[in-house]
Amino acid sequence: MSGFFGVVSRQDCVKEVFYGTDYHSHLGTKRAGMVFIVPGKGFRRSIHTLENSYFRSKFEDELKDFSGNSGMGIISDTDPQPILFTSHLGRFAIVTVSRLVNIAELESKILKQKQHFTENFEGTINPTEVVASLICEEESFIEGIENVFNNIKGSCSLMILTEEGIIAARDKLGRTPVVIGKKEGTFAVASESCSFPNTGFEIDHYMGPGEIVKVTSEGVTQLRKPGDKMQICAFLWVYYGYPPSYYEGINVDECRYRCGAALARRDSVEADFVCGIPDSGVGHAIGYGNEKRIPNKRAYSKYTATWPRSFLPSFQEQRDLVARMKLIPNQAVIEGKRMIFIDDSIVRGTQLKDNTNDMRKCGAKELHMRIACPPLLYPCDFLNFTQSRTPMELAARRAVFELAGEENELKEYSDPDSEKYGKMVEKIAEKLDLDSLLYQRLDDLIAAIGLPKEKLCTHCWDGSGYF
Repeated sequence: MSGFFGVVSRQDCVKEVFYGTDYHSHLGTKRAGMVFIVPGKGFRRSIHTLENSYFRSKFEDELKDFSGNSGMGIISDTDPQPILFTSHLGRFAIVTVSRLVNIAELESKILKQKQHFTENFEGTINPTEVVASLICEEESFIEGIENVFNNIKGSCSLMILTEEGIIAARDKLGRTPVVIGKKEGTFAVASESCSFPNTGFEIDHYMGPGEIVKVTSEGVTQLRKPGDKMQICAFLWVYYGYPPSYYEGINVDECRYRCGAALARRDSVEADFVCGIPDSGVGHAIGYGNEKRIPNKRAYSKYTATWPRSFLPSFQEQRDLVARMKLIPNQAVIEGKRMIFIDDSIVRGTQLKDNTNDMRKCGAKELHMRIACPPLLYPCDFLNFTQSRTPMELAARRAVFELAGEENELKEYSDPDSEKYGKMVEKIAEKLDLDSLLYQRLDDLIAAIGLPKEKLCTHCWDGSGYF
């Protein structure tokens, strides 16, 4: 999904930006960058790939080359960032957490205005440069950001670093979060509040949808009030978010405990223990086990000493290999046992099939899978999660196809009380060699999060949502 971290301070802030950005590494998949305004030298930037290493190891040796009282970092799952721009608005650096569904249309529009692009991104233009170009069409940063809001389809939260401070804007519908942190003489802007405690910040303000602020070492000034409509991604609490983080004041792991408990209340299967698939399944499993009053055991241990996150490599074959290698089954825990194991979601189902094979080989007596969200029936139109070439890459859609062919009406398949839904779940369980499969109900997930449904984007489960 990507995540950013920016700081404006009365003193040097290089280490704060470095460590704060590092605390967003769970969000990024491809590249990372940092930029600072170095006294007497102007903007200084560095960008590295993360596909073969971690953020910290890539940038640690460069810290001595940076200095300054203001800077930004980005962990990106798409394009190289930050981008530097010189325009009639002045010289600035920009980072975005975005997905531009209509990027081809925007590219054509900008080129017709006899503008140009310089930043290449996998054979095409850089989405962050498109955003910067839209900003520069107007007479001020505020008007320019509103131009972005009015023209893109998808989502875009951003930070702009200028000589006067940082301008931060949250996506117009708040699909991605932005939070302000503070400590004496220093303010920070972040995607994840988990980046604050160990860098010395405390939460000052959760930015609202479409809100724009200017951040200096003296404080935060609101430049645009938040809008009334919000469509924050519900999957933040299920999967993306790191356990200590808060979105809209709601803690990630506490929400996962409630999700697990809701699953347990609807489950009649008897089991010897529950196991969460590391990492995001763990909180859900704790909630399930506490509610069900059964032991929580580690049938899997995650080996992180050398294996990075499973979605980092460019090719699916490599991702599948990493996903398999980093999880080690414990036969002593598994053999002869009836087990509940919980994961955040089933996307393609490949990794879960490997998990099932492991546990069968280790002698599991019964395998009961519990999923913390509803079946994924629609590719995401707003962020990069479940961004697939075709819907058929989703396990649930493949099951629907096998049952009904080219099914155009999916409403009944997202209704947990319908016959079609039941058959779809049975088909997925059969493909994955499970004794039983239970998904979270959408109404239970919404209740666990604690926000009204109209403030949540649930598109990937029920097809709702709007640009």
